[in-house]
Amino acid sequence: MPAISKQSSAVPVIRFENVHKRFGPLVVLNGLTLDIPADQTTVVIGPSGTGKSVLLKHIVGLLKPDSGEIYFHGRRIDNLADKQLEPIRKRFGFLFQLSALFDSMDVGENIAFPLRQAGGFTETQIAQTVHEKLAIVGLAGSEKKMPADLSGGQRKRVALARAMAMNPEVLLYDEPTTGLDPIRSDVINELILKLQKQFKVTGIVVTHDMASAFKVADRIVMLLHGKIVYCGTADEIRACPDPEVQRFIQGRASEAELDALDRL
Repeated sequence: MPAISKQSSAVPVIRFENVHKRFGPLVVLNGLTLDIPADQTTVVIGPSGTGKSVLLKHIVGLLKPDSGEIYFHGRRIDNLADKQLEPIRKRFGFLFQLSALFDSMDVGENIAFPLRQAGGFTETQIAQTVHEKLAIVGLAGSEKKMPADLSGGQRKRVALARAMAMNPEVLLYDEPTTGLDPIRSDVINELILKLQKQFKVTGIVVTHDMASAFKVADRIVMLLHGKIVYCGTADEIRACPDPEVQRFIQGRASEAELDALDRL
């Protein structure tokens, strides 16, 4: 196994310490220790079932670890009740894999939803925020459109505008380019870069799309069997000698998988 790059000595935005999670007999996170630095985009890659999306859900408290600890700005959060987590969750935005827009609401209502749920905003403030976030994602004037009238890429951008509605400190992206063609995928990549550079948003991107990973990442973390097997920059991971890492980033089947196909 290759050496894992040293992480920053500064207090990270998020820290996982020896986190374990299993679902019945299936071990998903197996002693995961990871620091997420501020104002950077960390991309998490790895085969399906290695715990990437589970990692995101632990950050916002949708799942609790079986053991281990999770910290946000040095404060332990995995042991907090939902009521205690509410103000912390408001500092996160979540872009879901399939966008998860409400089909019965128009675009403006979808983006306004988290603001109305949080309370404390006037209708004028909500309308202004909706307008601003749509402009950021290149969809100004789309407030009255319905999700069914949007392309896949447009739906993803509306979902990103909604994730930005509360001006989050951290954005969690779960497979942000899934289902999009290469051009629409690159639009999402450019938006991820824009949010990090222009608004200093800390990003955590879970993806199988290596073109996207290499473009947006300040650092790439590869999970395998619930553990980190490599952590480094895009250039470092390209040069990593570990065959498991190279097979994944190059999209090559293993010899065992090819032999199994030959026996069919």
